Amino acid sequence: MGNEHLEHLSKERLMELINVYSLNWLALDGLWFQSVEQEEGMDAAMRRDVDVWRVYTAIEARRLKKFLNLPERPGLEGLRQAMDLRFNAHHNRHEFVVEGERSMVFRTVYCRVQDTRGRKGMPFHPCVQVGEVEFGEFARAIDDRIRCECVSCYPDIRDASCNCAWRFTLED
Repeated sequence: MGNEHLEHLSKERLMELINVYSLNWLALDGLWFQSVEQEEGMDAAMRRDVDVWRVYTAIEARRLKKFLNLPERPGLEGLRQAMDLRFNAHHNRHEFVVEGERSMVFRTVYCRVQDTRGRKGMPFHPCVQVGEVEFGEFARAIDDRIRCECVSCYPDIRDASCNCAWRFTLED
């Protein structure tokens, strides 16, 4: 790959490095967002966030799909596998609730972003708008038959037992 130092690290050290990389990515994402939020307000930051996630999430999904050697249309099981390996899956806690053969709900039961904003006394991130793009585009990049709908997400919380919930449905 190019960095021979990585080839000599133990599995434990590589896992630590994944943690460092993941935290660095989350910090970068949060810092650029907060800089726009402070300078131009939440609405401007959200517009840019939606634009960024529309592009990024499809790239992330395609790379994970290739890494996992998923077929062209891997269905909900392929989506579950890819979502388990997303960059933020390492720091958030999530679960899947299967609703039959053609539907499942992805629930984030701990969200590092919302937790951090709360600890800093900042208002919660109104992520439903970004989540619709992020989760919808990710699912479509994994399998173009999968549709996504919000079940619950700030500021439209309908399930207080989790930070957010998204239903994925496999269409014909």
